[in-house]
Amino acid sequence: MILIYTKQTSSRLDYILNFICKDIYGVDYKLTTSMEEFVSSDTAKINYSEESIDGSIHISPINLLFETNILQKKIKVSDWEDQIIFFQTSENVDIPFDLFAASFYLISRYEEYLPFSADKHGRFEANQSLAGKNGFLQEPVVDQWVCKLGKMLNEKFPNFKPCERKFKYISTIDIDNAYAYLYKGTVRTIGASMRDLFKLDFNENIKRFQALTGEKDPFDTYGYLDALHKQYNINPLWFFLVGNYNTYDKNLPLDNEAFQELIKEVCAVSEIGIHPSYESNESFDQLKKEFDYLSGVTGKPITKSRQHYLRLLFSETYQNLLKLGIKEDYTLGYASDVGFRAGTCTSFQFYDLYNEKATDLRIHPFYVMDATLNQYLKLNIDEAVELIAKIIKKVKQVNGTFISLWHNESLSDHGHWKGWEPVYKQMLEIIFEK
Repeated sequence: MILIYTKQTSSRLDYILNFICKDIYGVDYKLTTSMEEFVSSDTAKINYSEESIDGSIHISPINLLFETNILQKKIKVSDWEDQIIFFQTSENVDIPFDLFAASFYLISRYEEYLPFSADKHGRFEANQSLAGKNGFLQEPVVDQWVCKLGKMLNEKFPNFKPCERKFKYISTIDIDNAYAYLYKGTVRTIGASMRDLFKLDFNENIKRFQALTGEKDPFDTYGYLDALHKQYNINPLWFFLVGNYNTYDKNLPLDNEAFQELIKEVCAVSEIGIHPSYESNESFDQLKKEFDYLSGVTGKPITKSRQHYLRLLFSETYQNLLKLGIKEDYTLGYASDVGFRAGTCTSFQFYDLYNEKATDLRIHPFYVMDATLNQYLKLNIDEAVELIAKIIKKVKQVNGTFISLWHNESLSDHGHWKGWEPVYKQMLEIIFEK
């Protein structure tokens, strides 16, 4: 157990201590405002106050965790013992920055509640974040800080032994477009064919004709994925887009039997989550329709989600998911860059800053997406694999959980995915190398 002395308590402080102590260390903690209790205890101790108290690890607080508003902060980023830090306090304490407040700032996504300039999809982009602006987006800084604090506690209190985490991997697959050509319906198929004719894209129409007359559809990579996952003993999470057809939601018609059968087949061997449509981000009624549809097809409760186009608005998006009974969300990551949007490779409970409370929704950040590498960063295959390996190494160094986001179509060797089919397998080889 860890005993933490503070002059005042708050829901923010309790939340971040719960994350650090229970989610990362796997130990209990106790907050106390009693100096007598703190001094007399022989357990591992952290002094979270301005006062100096012998026999403890001293972290001096700033005001952030004791506030109940959301304010723009002036933040200076610097280094301490090869660690990137901010919210600096004093050089005369064991840890010269408010580790608890800095961790809370990143994990709560405090900066995303503040005014920002959204991209065309209404998203907060990586280059607007504190991490993106200061060059530490590809560092799981919260886990690094907490690991360092754990070593300091163990050195000062040899009986303190946090649970040793093991590196984990979670593969997540989004099905935005189940098939490239099949089951689209007559109107969509004819329309797409005419569009390609006007573009003089005869090759696309040839491939469409081949798929419609019996050859395998390019986006039908399910068998290959299944074989890879069996080879590496992976049980992936699949997220199905089941929204109405529109500009950004282009999956199959919901009444299509082949689409429903695909969902059932995947559901029989793996866990399925909902991929709420682009449209649903502005309409809870639409979100509920999609949720009810997917639940009806699978015949199982749907408890996991990831937003299409990674559209995420704090805190409305998460509040809508909570209303549906969603327990876990996998949206938190950037489309425009790889890295650690919340500064961590550990899942955490969503903290609602508007209502100042922790919720039952667990957030699982992802760090690498196929479309980011190919379409946003425009990397070649070798560059993509090198960047993936760098992120995996960072997660392994802190025994965190590496989560990837892939699409069935990126293994198709079709269109802008030409040549990219091996990347997913190479990523798995890096993950599971001895």
